[in-house]
Amino acid sequence: MKNNKTDFIQGNIACVEGAIVAGCKFFAGYPITPASEIAEHMSERMFQVNGTFIQTEDELSSIAAVVGSSWAGAKAMTATSGPGISLMQENIGLAIATETPLVIVDVQRGGPSTGSPSISLQGDTIQVKYGSQGEYQVISIAPSSPQEMFDYTIWAFNIAEKFRTPVFVMADVMVGHMREQVEYPEDYNELEIFDRKILDDPDSTEGRFLSTEVAPMPIFGNGFKANVTGSTHDEFGWRNVSDPKVMDNFIKKLTNKILNNKSEIIRTEKEYMEDAEVVLLSYGSVSRAALETVHTAREKEIKVGSYRLVTVWPFPEKEISKMSENVEKIIVLENNLGQIYPYVRSAVDGKAEVELLSPSVLGEFFEPNYILNKIKEAK
Repeated sequence: MKNNKTDFIQGNIACVEGAIVAGCKFFAGYPITPASEIAEHMSERMFQVNGTFIQTEDELSSIAAVVGSSWAGAKAMTATSGPGISLMQENIGLAIATETPLVIVDVQRGGPSTGSPSISLQGDTIQVKYGSQGEYQVISIAPSSPQEMFDYTIWAFNIAEKFRTPVFVMADVMVGHMREQVEYPEDYNELEIFDRKILDDPDSTEGRFLSTEVAPMPIFGNGFKANVTGSTHDEFGWRNVSDPKVMDNFIKKLTNKILNNKSEIIRTEKEYMEDAEVVLLSYGSVSRAALETVHTAREKEIKVGSYRLVTVWPFPEKEISKMSENVEKIIVLENNLGQIYPYVRSAVDGKAEVELLSPSVLGEFFEPNYILNKIKEAK
């Protein structure tokens, strides 16, 4: 795709183009609606950039291949939907434990189980947070447009490489299949692309894992000794599953490298918050309806604001707590039965009233008039 142009393209295709700009050189996946266009487009684009594309026999194999390719030195990615995320969870946990940078795009569909491939639902919000066993943190980004599928896929690669961790790009049917104008920068060199910090000193005594500042990553084939295990291990990767102090260090270092950098990772967007009495809190595709509702409400001189979570995980509890001090009511908009709603209530801690609003029919888009009527009822 040429630079300095605007294309009218699907969100899934914009995601691929963002990955290419970020330096992705490996893609493995198994076709699943509504994410299949990502694999299809990657099957062409990887070979155009001297990368590698593999269609695996299932999602278990695809995430395993992505983990392995990252350790071989490639920026790597997979794409799937909810059922595929379920199958990937064990190896997602392995990637977290081994501090493996990679990007997982989840174009969500209706569930549970096989569910409905054509219905848009924000059903995997909690699954990506808690799907694997144990104590850990994840990073999850929720784009709301094809433009953001391009921009935020680049960002996902940057923070995956910087913090040596899997990063989720949480789209849904609406965002993945929507077609809108996507603007590409005239010069990709002007974009901030974070390249992996690689261990390149064969005599280094520096640990390969569990560093507060994120340890440089050894690459298979470069001649460095590195033990890579999903079991509890120390800074050099040596397995130790009997010492509670090693386990404590293992869990806290993996967790704190994300929590201690929340100010860099967390992004929110605010509209008309200066004098808002009621706030619509949303994320992903739903934020489009929230913002449209706010604009309509303002025309009617109703003081409504929009507070959007661009980063869903780690959860911005401090930011939401501070915001809640100056408003009367927060309406949480989700296309599910309330997956982040309890987190919002906990963060607000009684400083404002908090209400959940799902669409009138799960899987359908929010109608701004439906939201506006609920705001009027609340007042």
